[in-house]
Amino acid sequence: MKVEDILKTKGHRVATMRPESAIDTVVHRMRLDRIGAIVISRDGSTIEGILSERDIVYGLVEHGAGLLKMTAADVMTHEVITCRLQDTIKDVMSKMTHSRIRHVPVLDDGELAGIVSIGDVVKYRLEEAELETNVLREAYIAAH
Repeated sequence: MKVEDILKTKGHRVATMRPESAIDTVVHRMRLDRIGAIVISRDGSTIEGILSERDIVYGLVEHGAGLLKMTAADVMTHEVITCRLQDTIKDVMSKMTHSRIRHVPVLDDGELAGIVSIGDVVKYRLEEAELETNVLREAYIAAH
């Protein structure tokens, strides 16, 4: 199964905000959209960074309440781990595990095409494992 399979079901919509957005505005947007990370982009198609719940927590530890007056560019992760539509779910899961991240933006020809979360990846891996189990069960039953 590939990343594009997840996006066919989930959709290609990605929440983005501009780098100059105030952190308090970004946090409100994340709360309204019920998301754990937001892509930082000036044009909605190129990635300048990503801001996750973890970035917010680390920012609070470092800057205290003053964090809320800072901008997304001040706090975001600048080196964003991405994947492509053609990448396998197993490869994305490996990237997430090794990089200790939970959200991976998807690129198609260098432009933002979606985002996958650890929840998306786990869901599809479980469905894949269930399908394999059913095929093996049916093959066993047919053989006996």
